[in-house]
This record gives sequence, structure tokens and C-alpha cells, in this order.
Amino acid sequence: MAMKTGSALLTGALLGVVMVAVVLGGEAAVSTTEFCTSCHSMTYPAEELKDSSHYGALGANPGCKDCHIPQGLQNFHLAVATHVVDGARELYLEAVNDYSTLEKFNERRLIMAHDARMNLKKWDSVTCRTCHRNPQPPGADAKAAHKKPEPRAQGGCRNRPEREHQAGQNGAQA
Repeated sequence: MAMKTGSALLTGALLGVVMVAVVLGGEAAVSTTEFCTSCHSMTYPAEELKDSSHYGALGANPGCKDCHIPQGLQNFHLAVATHVVDGARELYLEAVNDYSTLEKFNERRLIMAHDARMNLKKWDSVTCRTCHRNPQPPGADAKAAHKKPEPRAQGGCRNRPEREHQAGQNGAQA
């Protein structure tokens, strides 16, 4: 009887280890820029990122996950929830919307930026603060833009994607 119990415990423990490895490995696989850009629509922002002030700054080359997926074991539940909830929504939207051109993508850009910003707000900007722990940017504008955001407050990096996009649209219309 003790042999059967020990064998069952060992089998259960091994299955538990395998399941944890599968979940962690799966989460790592779907958090890559390559996975994110496998949907045609995300190739546009990935290319724009390379021209942004965030890319190449001080040797940092962020990928999609660095801003859009909370990192670390303490945020693992947020990462999984993001992939399950937002991933399912994005998969549906990818199927029902036409993103074949940048113009068609831009028709939904502000909605997508708003959704991303709401995630950042919900997470208390944890993904921003991962890199921007104690920023010392040059110039008054950069210093003002990088003031440490107050928890749940408006401002900081949470609002920048929409403002930058609106500025780009306004500049293009002028």
C-alpha cells in the first residue's frame, strides 16, 4: 500500500513539474516579438518602434513584450491573463478586420492605443517602470515626460502613444 501511495505521489509530482514547464514555456513562446508580428497587423507598429526614441536608446532594443506584457514571476498572472483575454480578442479582431494596408490599420489605431493604455493603467504602468526606474533623460521636455508616474494617475508614459499618434496625424494634415 505504501508503495502505491509513493508511486502515485511521484507520478503526481512529475506531472506537476511537466505542467509548470509547459505553461512557463508556452508563456515565453507567445511573448516574443516574432510571435506578435506573425499577425500581419502588428508588423506596422514593430517597424515604427525601430524608428522611435525607445529603440536603440542607451543600448535598449525593446520588443513587444517589454511594453505590452508584464514580466517576472510576480506578474506572471497578469501575463497569462493578458495572453488569454487580450489574445483571444486580438485573434478575433484580426479575423474580422482588414489590416492589409497601413491606412486600414490606422483606422483602428486609436482604439488599439486606447486598449493598450488601459492595460498599462490597470497594471499601474509596471511595464513602463521596469525600464524607467530612475530615468535621467537629457532636455527639459524629456525630463517632464519621464517624471515618475504616480500610481493610477493620468500622465506619464501611459498617454504618450495616443498623443504621439495624434501629433503625427495633425502634422500630416497641416
